[in-house]
Amino acid sequence: MTSTVHRTCPLCEAVCGLTLTLDEGGHVTSVRGDKDDPFSKGFICPKGASLGRLDEDPDRLRKPLVREGDLWREVGWDEAFAAVKAGLDQVADRQSIAVYLGNPNAHSMAGALYGAPLIKALGTRNVFSASTADQMPKHVASGLMFGHPLAIPVPDLDRTDYLLMLGANPLESNGSLCTAPDFPGRLKALRRRGGRLVVVDPRRTRTATLADEHVFVRPGTDAYLLFGMVHTLFAEDLVTPLHEVSGLAEVREAAKHFPPESVARRTGVPAEVIVRLARELATARTAAVYARIGTCTAEFGTLAQWLVDVLNVLTGNLDRPGGAMFPKSATESPSRRGSAASRSEALKTRRPYQLGRWKSRVRGLPEANGELPVATLADEIETPGEGQVKFLITVAGNPVLSAPHGARLDAAFERLDFMVSVDPYLNETTKHADVILPPPRVLQSGHYDFALLGFAVRNYTRYSPPLLPLDGQPSEAQILARLAMIASGLEGDLDAFVIDEMLRKATQTPGSGVEGRDIAELRDALEGETGGERRLDLMLRLGPYGEWAGKGDLSLRKLLDNPHGLDLGPLEPRLDEVLRTASGLIELAPPQLIEDVERLRSRLDEEPPEIVLIGRRHLRSNNSWLHNVGSLVGGSNTCTLQINPADVARLGLDGEAVISSAKGRLTVPLEPTDTIMPGVVSLPHGWGHAGSAQSVAAEHAGVSVNVLTDESAVDVPSGNAVFNGVPVSISPTGVITAH
Repeated sequence: MTSTVHRTCPLCEAVCGLTLTLDEGGHVTSVRGDKDDPFSKGFICPKGASLGRLDEDPDRLRKPLVREGDLWREVGWDEAFAAVKAGLDQVADRQSIAVYLGNPNAHSMAGALYGAPLIKALGTRNVFSASTADQMPKHVASGLMFGHPLAIPVPDLDRTDYLLMLGANPLESNGSLCTAPDFPGRLKALRRRGGRLVVVDPRRTRTATLADEHVFVRPGTDAYLLFGMVHTLFAEDLVTPLHEVSGLAEVREAAKHFPPESVARRTGVPAEVIVRLARELATARTAAVYARIGTCTAEFGTLAQWLVDVLNVLTGNLDRPGGAMFPKSATESPSRRGSAASRSEALKTRRPYQLGRWKSRVRGLPEANGELPVATLADEIETPGEGQVKFLITVAGNPVLSAPHGARLDAAFERLDFMVSVDPYLNETTKHADVILPPPRVLQSGHYDFALLGFAVRNYTRYSPPLLPLDGQPSEAQILARLAMIASGLEGDLDAFVIDEMLRKATQTPGSGVEGRDIAELRDALEGETGGERRLDLMLRLGPYGEWAGKGDLSLRKLLDNPHGLDLGPLEPRLDEVLRTASGLIELAPPQLIEDVERLRSRLDEEPPEIVLIGRRHLRSNNSWLHNVGSLVGGSNTCTLQINPADVARLGLDGEAVISSAKGRLTVPLEPTDTIMPGVVSLPHGWGHAGSAQSVAAEHAGVSVNVLTDESAVDVPSGNAVFNGVPVSISPTGVITAH
């Protein structure tokens, strides 16, 4: 006998609906796209189709592991948590603890709900995550411009007439900080309705091939290109902002230093192309600029992300249909959403978004969004003194492969006094742990995309309850909650504490719909089989479509009754709801960014390196955590160095080559292709599994690009690591040149 079930795919940011067939033993026998999902409408990619094989990977850990010397021993859960408590009891200074949260936390209900309580319980400021290896520039730019780091406008893909895309390849990645199932279909629909798609990228990616126009640009120079466009808008009197802003004169003054003729030399984009792109953007009926990881992981990542929305504002395309708009998540909190009264209070208290509330101990790098840059994690472990990191907790992360100069981090982890990892695999990072706590299978876990639905190109919501019983295994939520309780030294139910605190805040927030109501009465009304489900129910009821907010009837019960998800309508203008700056205006020229413009200006006439390295994404990969599924490795998903044939001939290369940087050296197989511009080479991210305990990954090991990247290179305002535009040298094997 078989059963058919539905759930959201948790493997990337597209949140596609899946239809799974299970046999009587609970094994997945087929995976298809859910045609009844109103957002994804049956779309599926190779990652989603492989969910069953990932879920039942024989290399996944089923029981906790405790290290004994160089060996591992399977133990029961009580013994594992006792080992964690014993390790934590050794800590005299809570600032000697560090936490690292990996990318999968954004795809996990437990990661979204229990990460913050764990950090609070640990009482440390040494918080690191994949955000500072990926997207922190966008959060910082949005925080400074709009007053909240999650106030991130997304392109209204389904209605725009013109889309300018930089450093993004959604035909491979399925989109990022822009949740759009069937991104390829949406781009094709844009072109079918007469719209125009322009892609700016050092590679002619699959997305660039689909576009009306592809523009090659030197890696790391996007901010110059965007400033050249801003200069053109002012010079040709094409500035037409729809909203009242502050700082317009300061932006005009800054842009004077970046005329198209000057930035053309730096970017490799002809001046006439820069001018034309600016005119097209300004004169299109509707338009949006969208830029992602290729622009974030660069030396001027925050300036680039800032200029993206400066262009959206100046062309009158921010917060209007067909432009760049702010999604309305079903779980958006009343305090963030706000009413006119709460906005008025915010103006009175004047608490603008702040950076650098504290700094890292060794390099003095500033905090952003409560995190320190992962680029300095090794410094904090290696450098003696008060506050030296000696105890580390990693949750669903593999920074040995994902952080810059990963080889140094690999060695640094050996120096820790104690390390705990919450992870389903024994991998390049968790091999250093003293205790590994494996979460249950995907199908044993409930799923709701708290983070990703806040970036959706259409308002939508869906919950997937667990499909299989836990069979004595604690849920991931229970694992993280128990770690938090051990760290806090408290007894009791963590979810009960959190729910009461959420209710207390809501009953004191004007416009929440429950102000002044009895907390016990509200608590008793919540539904859900687990603490996580009850917290979700609370957030839905308090959300903008919730029954308690007075604007809808959304609750956990309604989502359970609608397993394919609910369409909540197209994006609508809502800047007045979203804006949280102290002035109540869009801050077009934040002082921190205007100051960083001087750094950009000082590099304008710099000669580019002879060869620079960039990363790339594969459709069947998501960082390092999908490389142990046979159907997702091999074919086009391989670890090769893409290089232009002209560079192959010029350097006398054949078959494979040695690539060197200031930090390391690798021997790599070559993939000559004219899809990459001369002077640029590309290695994919997340490989380097030689000697791995994961059998499939070990057979397809590849090399880690982060042997070559430099942890000392960061984007100044955000602290984000620099992975694009890394200077390298290439030589034939057997001929090693000094870098």
